[in-house]
Amino acid sequence: MKMIVAVVNSDDSNAVMRALTKNGYSVTKLATTGGFLMMGNTTFLIGVEDDKVDGAIEVISSHSKKRKQVMPASTSYGVGMYAPMPIEVTVGGASIFVMDIERFEKV
Repeated sequence: MKMIVAVVNSDDSNAVMRALTKNGYSVTKLATTGGFLMMGNTTFLIGVEDDKVDGAIEVISSHSKKRKQVMPASTSYGVGMYAPMPIEVTVGGASIFVMDIERFEKV
């Protein structure tokens, strides 16, 4: 058995959740916040049999889209003055981790 931990952009989380449950995966959904952009995301915990891992990853990947977003950033002029400078960053997609599960019980 494996545990899939998938961190998905909040904009994609409902589509990912619907697709996973529609395809028969049991999912736990957690609201989380990323450290880099301090933006909301969703972390999914999915317990699956070994032969179902690739199918779950395919579902997650097909419903998690990368996109460009303009974010405010600050630039220092070296004299204590900062000016906001927008930067374009890539957001979305998914970070997926697959771990071995030594024991599973549902009580």
